[in-house]
Amino acid sequence: MSSFRDDGALAVDWVASYLERVREFPVLSQAEPGAIRASLPQTPPEDPEPFSNVLADLDGVLGPGLTHWQSPRFFAYFATTSTEPAILAELLAAGLNQVGILWRTSPALQELEELTLDWLAQLLGLPPGLHGHIEDTASTSTLVALAVARAVAPGRRVVLCSEHAHSSVDKATRLLELELRKVPADEAFRLRPDAMELADACAVVATIGTTSSTSVDPVAEIADRCEKECVWLHVDAAYAGAAAVCPELRDRFVGWERADSIVVNPHKWLGVPTDCSTLWTRRQDAFRDAFSLIPEYLRVAEEVTSLSEHTQVLGRRFRALKLWAVLRCYGRSGLQERIREHVRLAGLFEQLVRAEGGWEIVAPRPFSVVCFRRVGSDDLNEEILERVNASGEVFISHTRLGGRYVLRLAIGSFRTTEEDVRLAWDVLRREADAL
Repeated sequence: MSSFRDDGALAVDWVASYLERVREFPVLSQAEPGAIRASLPQTPPEDPEPFSNVLADLDGVLGPGLTHWQSPRFFAYFATTSTEPAILAELLAAGLNQVGILWRTSPALQELEELTLDWLAQLLGLPPGLHGHIEDTASTSTLVALAVARAVAPGRRVVLCSEHAHSSVDKATRLLELELRKVPADEAFRLRPDAMELADACAVVATIGTTSSTSVDPVAEIADRCEKECVWLHVDAAYAGAAAVCPELRDRFVGWERADSIVVNPHKWLGVPTDCSTLWTRRQDAFRDAFSLIPEYLRVAEEVTSLSEHTQVLGRRFRALKLWAVLRCYGRSGLQERIREHVRLAGLFEQLVRAEGGWEIVAPRPFSVVCFRRVGSDDLNEEILERVNASGEVFISHTRLGGRYVLRLAIGSFRTTEEDVRLAWDVLRREADAL
């Protein structure tokens, strides 16, 4: 019978081999709906199996159903990376299996989380004094922030955001039974502060790096209006917030330090595996007033505020360990190097599109996402996207801007090189020419 050490060595070797070979696989899974489930046993096993069988089926059965988010040629949505230090930290976190329901149940979990978010705030140029904790995703972070905003102003039931804000705002307001009002955007897809009607508003969600075009709402102007009307300001910088580690990009973030709450997802652009969403506030007491509920069986003698008093969930994983590992193993300089390279590569791709007749850029490029299209119909552009993704060589996604079907190429993998970007452009031109 194999031992944990032997199986662990096999698992680490499998991951290392996978990362070395990930360029070889079709980026987007080519599996048909239901095919993976149909190829697996429909009843659970009666007897124990060796872990090596699991690895074998990971290759032979599950493999065709994997979309390779770790691929350097994954350019859809927001490209992500699970870096080697973070992968190992996830293993350690699973081995330790800490459950942070209270400070007492894992002082290391809570205090490392608080320290690591303070480190990250410093790296991003945020002001001192913010309180931070980790949620699973930005959807949860936004839900939590809007719940606090509702509690602070219970007589107000309106939330405002740009028409280009993430759909998580729609879901959060639905769950919280708040009224959502979409504010028109300008020609650069930014929220128009002059179009905000703040009567009965408890919160405004401003976005730095919208999902479709990565546009940047004018946060400073929005903050002026919110402060005047005593409205909670939540800044969604889930994707783009990592870019603030580079001083030359901080002009995109002017005013975010005035927000009541800010969300940044290290699992999008900082080499941390999903899930890791960091949420800061300058109004810690408001979070605690909204969420603190301590039943008798959780009462303790220590005068310590547990992180569970700042959010709706009680149990929490040791997520800070993987973020801490990345910050230590890359440092400020390593993170800056990678984000600068992604911005450079996005600029290169944009230049390639502009230089080619019959293609157009359809939105400004503040970060590392390029919005473009082939001159022609929406159907043509949709067919190009389907052909490109069916090739398996690269994976891109789309959106709609100004009522038009638009292709998106998002650079964010720590493993992406200029060769990968040029390949993406070659595949796009080839498939467009074939039509």
